[in-house]
Amino acid sequence: MSIAVIYGGTREEGNTEWLTEQVIKGLSVEKIYLKEFEILPIKDERHSESGFQEVFDDYNTILDKVLKHEILIFATPVYWYSMSGTMKLFIDRWSQSLRDKNYPNFRADLAKKKAFVIVVGGDNPSIKALPLIQQFKYIFDYFGMSFEGYLIGKASKPGEIHHDKKAIAAAIQMREELKEQVKFNQ
Repeated sequence: MSIAVIYGGTREEGNTEWLTEQVIKGLSVEKIYLKEFEILPIKDERHSESGFQEVFDDYNTILDKVLKHEILIFATPVYWYSMSGTMKLFIDRWSQSLRDKNYPNFRADLAKKKAFVIVVGGDNPSIKALPLIQQFKYIFDYFGMSFEGYLIGKASKPGEIHHDKKAIAAAIQMREELKEQVKFNQ
């Protein structure tokens, strides 16, 4: 099984990225940094006569990368008790892909994926990030994706995640689980 990590953070080598790197250490993954791409906001044309119009940005390039993999890791800092704007822009566009003739099996393709979520926040994230985890769960449920697990780290300032021993231990445990899944399915 192949793994893609979808990074929603905008800080270079931020806390979420560092914690995610602890999870994927030693694993072969494709890293997708959403901040490196232009993703335009969705223009809701679901109910217009002509439907969604083609959008000229990098979204389809990202989607093509994501769809190649069986395991997806969504890594985002907690921004205002939700996912980052870049992550939200990417996921919002899934509504368009559901009706895109270039992705006729989009929903079925996502249903085959296993998903993990890694989030880092500074304001009591073990409690306040739970609605974000629930949001991802609802998204995965909608598509029939298997939600395999999540990890919440506590950090705000650059480098603070190094002090969250509980999150680091959970990252190592998640890494072992991923190794087993990859090994089992080879």
